[in-house]
Amino acid sequence: MREFTAVSLFCGAGGLDMGFDRAGFRTIWANDFDKDACKTHQNWSRAKVVCGDIGKVDISQIPDSDIILGGFPCQGFSLSGPRKIDDSRNVLYKHYVRIVKEKKPLIFVGENVKGLLTMGEGKIIEAIIAEFSECGYDVFYQLINAKDFGVPQDRERIIICGFRKDLNIKRFEIPVPNNMRTTMREALAGMPEPDACDVCSAPYSSRYMSRNRKRNWDDVSYTIPAMAKQVTLYPGSPDMVKLGTDLWEFGKGGETRRFSWREAAAIQTFPKDLEFYGDLTSKYKQIGNAVPVKLAEYVATHLYAILNIKEVSEQWQMESKQQMEKLSNTLALKPSTNHLKVAKM
Repeated sequence: MREFTAVSLFCGAGGLDMGFDRAGFRTIWANDFDKDACKTHQNWSRAKVVCGDIGKVDISQIPDSDIILGGFPCQGFSLSGPRKIDDSRNVLYKHYVRIVKEKKPLIFVGENVKGLLTMGEGKIIEAIIAEFSECGYDVFYQLINAKDFGVPQDRERIIICGFRKDLNIKRFEIPVPNNMRTTMREALAGMPEPDACDVCSAPYSSRYMSRNRKRNWDDVSYTIPAMAKQVTLYPGSPDMVKLGTDLWEFGKGGETRRFSWREAAAIQTFPKDLEFYGDLTSKYKQIGNAVPVKLAEYVATHLYAILNIKEVSEQWQMESKQQMEKLSNTLALKPSTNHLKVAKM
């Protein structure tokens, strides 16, 4: 059992990396363009965090590793906003492809939004998979919901896993566990009432008021978004009331507020005491853009088992070969009895 190394691209605050670190990997190098996110990452991780445009990073400065991680930017693919094939954010994965091709890790992992599957009538995901395949990888992707993996949140995402062809992985699927649901009541237990400065108090837009934004304590949360103004309501808020098609109003009899950034981070399964850097908008952005830590840990544990089995198998084969060679050499050194003659009577 050894510690496998990881390099993280588009790392953000490090939800994906934290989950992999918990599962037995060690993130040794990470990169993001967001200065606040890099500072947050540096605060908890052991990685060397390089802040800047990945397109301008000298690839020779990126260390070799067993695995490369990367939740490449997904805003251009998102169902919650404009979906343009030529969105500049949609080509950032090409830097990921370039680095995977050069560094040739055993495995790479990507994460993206559900909208990627239907973008360009499915041609975008096909192109992405084809490019990674041409780098020498068997590539698999799967749509999963974070709520099935102990994350108290409805969050559908695509996980892309590529295995270097010499690993000979021809089938791969992330198994969905049974009875692993966690409610908001469990996730937010023991958290104090937040300070007003930790809660987005921006006006609620007509878009926000077009649908229900609140779920109850014994349910999972709606998706935690990256935009502070779109963060959903704290479960202790009064229920919203439907007035008509695409029109709701806030309920009476209590305080209506959004999740605080700390509550949003807990829903994303970050440690409750983890400090995020930057202003309030930046904190919400880092949290909403992250891969839930618990989901990342589950995926990482599954991949760690595969790598460990492969390594043990290779080590066993090598030791067996060495033992056979040793035995062969030993037999070769023994004196032969074939030349002995039977004594004459």
